[in-house]
Amino acid sequence: MSTLTAAPEAHILRVMRRKSRLALAVPALILAYLVYVFFAFDLGGLAQRARMDNARILLADTVSYKTHVTRDNRRETLSVSIEGSNRATYAPDRIPDWVQTEGDLTRIMLGGGQVVTYDGPVVLFDIPGHGTARLEVGETVALDLPPDWPARVNASDSRVTITTDEGRLTVTRARTETLRYFWGWELFFFDLNSPYSGMSAPQVVTTVLAGERIQPDRSNLSLALDNVWNNGIWRHGEVFWALFETVLMAFLGTFGAAFVALPLAFLAAQNFAPSRWLRFAVRRVFDFVRGVDALIFTIILSRAFGPGPLTGALAILLTDSGSFGKLFSEALENVDKKPIEGVQSTGANALQRYRFGVIPQVMPVFLSQVLYFLESNTRSATIIGAIVGGGIGLLLTQAIQTTQDWEKVSYYILLIVVMVVAMDSLSGWLRRKLIRGE
Repeated sequence: MSTLTAAPEAHILRVMRRKSRLALAVPALILAYLVYVFFAFDLGGLAQRARMDNARILLADTVSYKTHVTRDNRRETLSVSIEGSNRATYAPDRIPDWVQTEGDLTRIMLGGGQVVTYDGPVVLFDIPGHGTARLEVGETVALDLPPDWPARVNASDSRVTITTDEGRLTVTRARTETLRYFWGWELFFFDLNSPYSGMSAPQVVTTVLAGERIQPDRSNLSLALDNVWNNGIWRHGEVFWALFETVLMAFLGTFGAAFVALPLAFLAAQNFAPSRWLRFAVRRVFDFVRGVDALIFTIILSRAFGPGPLTGALAILLTDSGSFGKLFSEALENVDKKPIEGVQSTGANALQRYRFGVIPQVMPVFLSQVLYFLESNTRSATIIGAIVGGGIGLLLTQAIQTTQDWEKVSYYILLIVVMVVAMDSLSGWLRRKLIRGE
């Protein structure tokens, strides 16, 4: 009796020791993996290479803009523009009041009392309480700094950059440029070509509601809306058309895939397809198109059909056809046979049995899956649009590539988030209406 009792006890002890070793081994393996990741991805070096000053400038550029005051040192001409854009250059009679010109002398008033002065080849940067830095453009750019100069300076014989919190001065032999920062998004509603440019919000409202007509052939409200929609800097009309293209890509790709996958799903379902080899072939087709990412199809199709939103929609259609085919066929394999038999007892043919005995059972599942994929593809269409040259993704990529329009990057990302939220709300409303019957 004691021997029989000892055997289970020994077994229990072995099981407990094995579980104890396993409980220690799993955390040890996870810790070892994290240590490997730390060294393999050089996280320590990444922290050392991080440039927090560049990160601060990037964050500032997403919520601010810069006005450039540029002197061409060869032609001896002066221009004032927002973000250095030719489309946002001030006319000589509309230069901001913080830029004062007297012949060849130009004074630029920065914040905090800082003043930059252009005097021919000589440039002066005055910071109250710290003296004046002197730069002179000749064969080289000569720099003379006062002691204890607080600004950040990056200097060489050909280029000198002085940076403060209020602005930045860059001097080369070719040109002298001062950048002054302002909070907000520049010319968001009206560009410099609009008669409303420079007006405050109350002035715009007063002009629209009670002012004399700026153009005799149209109302001030119509003119204001047209100026906002056709803003040459922010291109609101093009942006919202790009959003429409992105949603259209997602819609055509998703519903096109659903229509292609639905009849093929019957051929892949075990309880509907008559041949095992037919089921095998259709399932492998689903695996293939599902296994290749939509971005790969996008690159292939763009070479075949050229860029455009339709190419992006076809890429989504191909990938989602495989996903829908798998999901639909699994739903069909789980249908209840009793409704089908009831329809068959009325003398219905095969097509009628599928229509009235099968489709009502699986339709809620089908709709739920299609609407979920529509939400997901709305996000995917942004990236696909950047590749095929369509939709909001293209505009976002162009803004990132310029490396200076980060406020536009913020604007486009905000619109993408709003678009995804709107599609999520629409999908939820359709689910309640079509599936739950609310």
